[in-house]
Parts: sequence; structure tokens; C-alpha cells
Amino acid sequence: MHAPSASPRQLLQYVLDDDLDAALDAGLMDYAPQPGDAALDPRHPDLPQRLAQAQQRLRTAWAARARYRARAVRLARRAAEREARRAPPPAPDRKPALPPAAAAILARAQAKARQP
Repeated sequence: MHAPSASPRQLLQYVLDDDLDAALDAGLMDYAPQPGDAALDPRHPDLPQRLAQAQQRLRTAWAARARYRARAVRLARRAAEREARRAPPPAPDRKPALPPAAAAILARAQAKARQP
């Protein structure tokens, strides 16, 4: 974990402005409360708690997104499996072989046709 590139006050301002992209770019998820952070902004003595809450909300949202994506993949896989079970078997590339009796009749007919 590396130090955020913005001060805790700036991170809080991004969060308060609902500019989470900027907060993330500035290192919100790397923020770890330090002694004295609560005194950085007299208007927001709960600065460390607010940043921790923002981090937790983002983690929760990311986990939900991951579950949603995993579900979508699982549903697509099940649909593909279901469709594969419904589909007829692929047709062979070559002509089907004649039954032995039919092949014998055909051979006799071809032989007879070749005779002068």
C-alpha cells in the first residue's frame, strides 16, 4: 500500500463533491487514518470515519459488481449448455453408408448396367 497522492482533506472534498473518480485517482483506497487526521478540518472532525465509510461503500459496490458479472457468466454458460442439449447432432460430412442389402442390390444393378 502506498500513500495517497492527495491530502486527506482533498480526498474528503472529492467524496463530499461526489467525485469518486477523482478521489480514486487521488488515492482514496490507499488512505489509512493517521493520528491527527480528525483535526485537519475543523468543519469535519469525522474526516477519518467519512473516508473509511467511502472506502467501504466502494468495496461493497465492487463486490456486488463482481457477483453480478459472475452471475451473468454463469447464466450465459447455463443457457449455452441448455441450447447445446436442444440442438440436433451435427450432420456428418459424408454420405451415410447404405444398408448391406441395398449396397448388394446397387452393386448388382451397376454390374448389369456395365455388361454390353
